[in-house]
Amino acid sequence: MILFSFVTGDCEFDKPFAACGYSQGREDDLDWEQANTRVKPTADPWMPIDSAFMMVNTSGRFAGQKALLLTPQLKENDTHCVIFEYFLSGREGAGPGQLNVYIRENNSPLGMPVWNVSGPATRAWVQVELAISTYWPNFYQMVFEVVTSGHRGLLAIKDVVLQGHQCMNTPHFLTIKGVEVNAGQTAAFHCTVNGRQRDNFNLWLQGIGGREAPMKSTKPWNNRRFIGTFDVENTTKGDSGRYRCIVHSDNGVGVSNYGELTIKQPPVPIAPPQLTAVGATYMWIQLNANSINGDGPIIDREVEYRTVSGTMYDLQPVDKTTHKIGHLTPDTDYEISVLLTRPLDGGTGAPGPPLRARTKCAEPIHAPRRLEVVDVQSKQVTIRWEPFGYNVTRCHSYNLTVQYRSRVAGKDETREEVCYDTLGRDPQHTIHNLTPYTNLSVKLVLKNPEGVKESREMALQTDEDVPGAIPLDSIQGSAYEEKMILKWREPAQTYGIITQYEISFKAVSSFDPELDLSNQSGKVLNHVNESSHIFLGLYPGSTYSFTLRASTAKGYGPPVITQFTTKISAPSMPAYDQETSLNQTDSTVTVLLKPAQSRGAPVSVYQVVVEEERPRRARRGAVEILRCYPVPIHFQNSTFLAVGLQAPQPFTVGDNKTYGGYWNTPLLPQKSYSIYFQAVSTANGETKIDCVRVATKAAILVTQLTTPYIRIAPAAGDDQLTGEATHKPVAVEPEKQTDNTVKITGVIAGILLFVIIFLGVILLLKKRRTYHSYTYYLKLAKKRKETLSSTRQEMTVMVNSMDKSCTEQGTNCDEALSFMDTHTGLSSSSFTLNKSNTLSTTLPKSYYPDDSQTLGGGGSCSDTSSLVQSHGHSLRKREGTVDAPYQTGQLHPAIRVADLLQHITQMKCAEGYGFKEEYEVR
Repeated sequence: MILFSFVTGDCEFDKPFAACGYSQGREDDLDWEQANTRVKPTADPWMPIDSAFMMVNTSGRFAGQKALLLTPQLKENDTHCVIFEYFLSGREGAGPGQLNVYIRENNSPLGMPVWNVSGPATRAWVQVELAISTYWPNFYQMVFEVVTSGHRGLLAIKDVVLQGHQCMNTPHFLTIKGVEVNAGQTAAFHCTVNGRQRDNFNLWLQGIGGREAPMKSTKPWNNRRFIGTFDVENTTKGDSGRYRCIVHSDNGVGVSNYGELTIKQPPVPIAPPQLTAVGATYMWIQLNANSINGDGPIIDREVEYRTVSGTMYDLQPVDKTTHKIGHLTPDTDYEISVLLTRPLDGGTGAPGPPLRARTKCAEPIHAPRRLEVVDVQSKQVTIRWEPFGYNVTRCHSYNLTVQYRSRVAGKDETREEVCYDTLGRDPQHTIHNLTPYTNLSVKLVLKNPEGVKESREMALQTDEDVPGAIPLDSIQGSAYEEKMILKWREPAQTYGIITQYEISFKAVSSFDPELDLSNQSGKVLNHVNESSHIFLGLYPGSTYSFTLRASTAKGYGPPVITQFTTKISAPSMPAYDQETSLNQTDSTVTVLLKPAQSRGAPVSVYQVVVEEERPRRARRGAVEILRCYPVPIHFQNSTFLAVGLQAPQPFTVGDNKTYGGYWNTPLLPQKSYSIYFQAVSTANGETKIDCVRVATKAAILVTQLTTPYIRIAPAAGDDQLTGEATHKPVAVEPEKQTDNTVKITGVIAGILLFVIIFLGVILLLKKRRTYHSYTYYLKLAKKRKETLSSTRQEMTVMVNSMDKSCTEQGTNCDEALSFMDTHTGLSSSSFTLNKSNTLSTTLPKSYYPDDSQTLGGGGSCSDTSSLVQSHGHSLRKREGTVDAPYQTGQLHPAIRVADLLQHITQMKCAEGYGFKEEYEVR
């Protein structure tokens, strides 16, 4: 280090400035210039005259540019004085810039200037004194700085002199001491000033970092000295450094030595305390304070804890590394921190990182009290209890549940619901979805993680409600024609006491579209014990809708709807005052047919039934019962139908016409008939018939055995419906019928004798064989030819006689065959082989020949033909030649005794077949 004498800093600048130890600054914008107007005068009016000096020409410079000039480093043992002169000059009188003087100690940063001057140009040299109190072993350096203003001019200094004594006109400092404080505290500096307190000067504290503080107060030391006090408030670590006192007077500046400001950081633990144990009202912690931020030494330890939510706070001194914090609140969050303290005021550091911990819950003090019911309904109940708070639950996390038991459908059910309204002034809870009219047992349960408290149990009953629906499958209906019996069971869920049943009914449809159903509705009320009802006065064949519902004191339950249909009734036939016809002939009867009144279903068919009257043995007291015919009676079991009878109209029975494919055959004069008119209604799988006898016909001659049959009443305007062609019989005169009847009676007697003998032979053969064909029996007949020869001769005579009679009367074979076929029904009849080995076969439709021969006149053949009735579908004319149906080797049906004459006539009319062929032995 180079040591300089006190005269080393002097410089008059008449020699190069470097010879005085001065130098240009390196961190500036322009340089100082050395000038000597003694040697080189100048005519510029703003330049100093007759002087040697250092200057900065600001002409042509931007504002803010700097120029530094450094003195050599100076080192003194006592307070001393530095004197220099400065010169300010500018064109147009503007200030050229600012001149600053720095005192830099030990190569420290420049800091703040201790003196500065600016303003308008002086155009004269001005002297300045600097009282410097920097002592050995420290050294310092003065720095002159010019900051340009942008105006033309110059700033200059000259005659820098360092004196080894105090300044004469400027106060100076004796000393300033360093200060040590804790961060955040106020640092108090005391400067001793050599001067009187009443002198006109300014005193302030200047830090090396640029922080300044004005003088707070002064205190006289003696009559020539006083002490100035400076406070640096709210110190931080960044405020650490050196501070000095600066005083300004009219003649100069005084600068003290530097005093060190030391800022200590109070200790703060790096890590939070550790939790070692916890309970409902206490916590054990370990301080964990070995690692700290800040400065020691640590002289005190404290534990600070507070509630996270709330105002509870406490601070406890600690003399051990572990500590128990007691008297805490259960189930509460706490923040726990450790505080450390070092010496001096404000040595207690900030709380260390907090430990956040929660105490455990404690068992509830008691269960909810004063449980009561405030509202009871059919499906819900509202209960209320005494309000409680944390002092009862002793835990912020708890459940309040309502438990209730009920018996439903014979089973005990237990349920539980959470109560959410627990903090209000009148806490209550509503239990929903209960079963009406049910006994309940209710209690409240208070539960937290540490315990359970149950309230007393309270019994109650829910209110009644409307009942459930009547089971649909339990409704049974017994249907009749004009009444309905309805039965049901009570609802599965009565929800109270059933008081009555309501049954509404209404007719919705009928099979008979003409029925007026508008008045078929009503409503009945049944007592609770009456689970059935009989509905009278209903319409037949009508569908009724029944609506049933049950009621309690709360009203009716949901309805259930079902439908039942009454049975249809037989149509109501019109009244006939007398059983007389409109007109009668020997073979016809004309009657007046009147439409029937439908009852529940329209009339689907009208039928005319012609029944032969047979002699009946009269029983005493017996009353004739009118018979209806569910199945039409006819030789072929066919049905005659007639529809569309809208108004009364006449109908002739036996008019020899065809209706619907069936022949209305003429009546036999010798027979008596009862004629019935019946109407049939069919609907919903039911068939009902009603009938009335509309006429009778008495026999003219002999009443013959015939079968009753059904004839059709035609539709309006229908003379002959579609069907197969049917031939009409030839009219027979009544007086000729008597002779023919006598002849025929004799023939029949012979034929009966033949048949009896023939049947006897068959019975003998039946004992020997179990089954033979019809041909086999013919062979047996041939073997007994001789035995039966007399009989055969008799038959031949009878046949010849019959043939002669037919020839005389001109009988047509076709008509005879047709008449016979109609009576016997052979064209489509079936023959069945019974257990007595009777042959079963079916005749083909071509059984009879189709040739048409017209026979003239009338005679016994007509009488014979009158015993049978012609079939309208069996015989039809054929065109061309037709093979004879009776062929050798074929099976043919047996012949009834009553039909023997017709059979003989048939064989006579057939070609190539007769009794000879029939009984020929092959």
